[in-house]
Amino acid sequence: MKKILLALMLTFTSISLLAAQTKEDKKVLTVGMELAYPPFEMSDKDGVPQGVSVDFAKALGKHLGREVIIENTAWSGLIPSLKTGRIDLIISSMTITKERQRSINFSIPYAQSSLAILANKDSGVLSIEDLDKKGKKVAVKKGSTGHVYVSKNFKNADILVFDKENACVLEVVQGKVDGFLYDQLTIYKNHVQHKDTTVAILKSFQKDFEYWGVALNKKDVELKKKVDEFIKKAKADGTFAKFAKTHLTEAKATFDELKIPFFF
Repeated sequence: MKKILLALMLTFTSISLLAAQTKEDKKVLTVGMELAYPPFEMSDKDGVPQGVSVDFAKALGKHLGREVIIENTAWSGLIPSLKTGRIDLIISSMTITKERQRSINFSIPYAQSSLAILANKDSGVLSIEDLDKKGKKVAVKKGSTGHVYVSKNFKNADILVFDKENACVLEVVQGKVDGFLYDQLTIYKNHVQHKDTTVAILKSFQKDFEYWGVALNKKDVELKKKVDEFIKKAKADGTFAKFAKTHLTEAKATFDELKIPFFF
């Protein structure tokens, strides 16, 4: 009788473990991103997430066999949400930095970028040196790499910090500041929308590229391995090239014309 009970207990335990494992394998992948950065992270008129990062997240989910849920999160809340487990990872055009790596992990890089300048057309700014002068005003988005750059390198200009990219752009368009530092693609996009009032200085003034990665919780070592595997595969099989063709055709043509290295 004891042997029968023991066998039944072992059977039930095995079934429970298998069910738990199956549930784990099929659970959703919650991806955090700030849907305020087209064409990478955005939403349509009905609020449906769209863009390069959304396509990336869905392709990753398919590779992992997990349903993807996009969690629209303010930029300042992304890393805290990751660290507390509210989201599984971040795909939000996030630059890999040493400071961020102190508290979270990153995948291998999936894109490269560099800072550029959106200048008011009447500012006389044609280079980074022109911007860091007495009397010049510079807009940066709080917590961005542009914000970090001016904090470390600017000695003369007045720095104005804003929570939103759109606020920085508006300051330039209205002539309230002389320039806005952000990544090349964003600067290009905003210049196209405001050609009458802005100038885009796209060629890099930095020594090194900035690299974007998928951000993960430090404890999720196995997930990081799987994400790295997917990125390598997506680069090799043309998946990222497809993202660029879908969302970035005109920008890529401009970058190629200026002989500026593109994101993917």
